[in-house]
Amino acid sequence: MSELPFEHRIRALHKFEYLKLLADNNRLMILRHLMAGPATLSQLSKLLSTYPARLRHHVKLLEEAGLVALTNTRVGQGFVEKFYQATARAFVVNLTLLPVSLPIGAIVVWGSDDLALERLAAHLHEMDGMPDLFTLPVGSLDGLIALRQGLCQLAGCHLLDAETGEYNSAHVRRLFPGQEMLLVTLAYRQQGLMVAPGNPLAVHSLADLTREDVRFANRLRGAGTRVWLDLQLRQLEISPLEIRGYETAWRTHLQVAEAVATGQADVGLGVKAAVRPFQLDFIPLFEERYDLVLPAQAVGGALLQPLLDFLQTEQFRNLVDQLDGYDSRQSGQVLKVEG
Repeated sequence: MSELPFEHRIRALHKFEYLKLLADNNRLMILRHLMAGPATLSQLSKLLSTYPARLRHHVKLLEEAGLVALTNTRVGQGFVEKFYQATARAFVVNLTLLPVSLPIGAIVVWGSDDLALERLAAHLHEMDGMPDLFTLPVGSLDGLIALRQGLCQLAGCHLLDAETGEYNSAHVRRLFPGQEMLLVTLAYRQQGLMVAPGNPLAVHSLADLTREDVRFANRLRGAGTRVWLDLQLRQLEISPLEIRGYETAWRTHLQVAEAVATGQADVGLGVKAAVRPFQLDFIPLFEERYDLVLPAQAVGGALLQPLLDFLQTEQFRNLVDQLDGYDSRQSGQVLKVEG
């Protein structure tokens, strides 16, 4: 019996109907077993400790939804065995619930946390004739993966490539082979060490993170800030095991700043703009470029083009430059990347 050919190893499910379908535990478990390999109703009934007749309806619903398929039949001893299998090796359920009154539409951005992006989203919401912008801070790398899977229209990214010294281009080429992609610069921003007012522990560099009296607030794996940190630690020959708190991760820059302000950590790495609300001190370490990534074919569309045009305006540059440590000198600039 041949296996069902899989065009994609992971399939994204976007519709609310899928959520309703998989809310039933029987159907969820059937799908998970059929992701592992083909099975008949009789085989599934043994795995789930029930009768085949009780599973037939669930399998039929999954088949009608395109989540499972009949892959083979076998005739033996007067009856026909039907083998079913899931239509993907794995599924990711992505359901974005948006407000009902969005006449212009909505743009969803997954990726790196950024304060200028949040300010942009708030500003667009107040503008007539502009789409709403919704952000999900999952880290630069996961944002690019989400864009590849069609879970969002834009990915926010600031991934430094160790070999080329470039931001974002190399990672986009690897994740989008054969595709023409665009990097649209949102802003340049300063990153550095966040410490308590007056810097009581006299922390001045990454080497100080190895001290026994210093507790560090880290970012999530895949976040561009953490990618930069790990690169620097390798160059300095510092093991993460030497850093107290390395495995304790926060999702956003503001959460890192809050951890330092509330005494959960002594130092964190993040953007300069995040320290002001908590009145922390800041030790600058580097400047980086933050881009929005999108397929080239999306340019000119009614949804994204108004946003891309706005990024090149003086109005947007003023929004960026109001943030500490941000620079709008190339905001709106477009770089083509061939996969």
